[in-house]
Amino acid sequence: VQLQASGGGLVQAGGSLRLSCAASGGTFRKYRMAWFRQATGKEREFVATSNWSGGWTDYSDSVKGRFTISRDNAKNTLYLQMNSLKPEDTGIYYCAADKSYSGRFNSTEEYDYWGQGTQVTVSS
Repeated sequence: VQLQASGGGLVQAGGSLRLSCAASGGTFRKYRMAWFRQATGKEREFVATSNWSGGWTDYSDSVKGRFTISRDNAKNTLYLQMNSLKPEDTGIYYCAADKSYSGRFNSTEEYDYWGQGTQVTVSS
């Protein structure tokens, strides 16, 4: 499956952005999906995940209550609504797809396919 992330940009602290991840070439509804992010000089970190239906989601503690992951299987698209953004949310955001559901949903090693990333910059 190919993943294309979009929707990043420059926003002031306290603002909002909505990221999208369009999937093609695979059966989107079969995959567990996730968002990760990577700040300059840091390792890629887990942000949020959704099971195949969107009925189960989980978030990192740093974004819980501010970000919402969702998906539209009819449109083969994953979303990340980001509210109350903080400067520490700055980074490249990647969407990822997992075909095996082994359980380690917050590890980069679990995911089989990755999008190219979209830059999010939050100014103070």
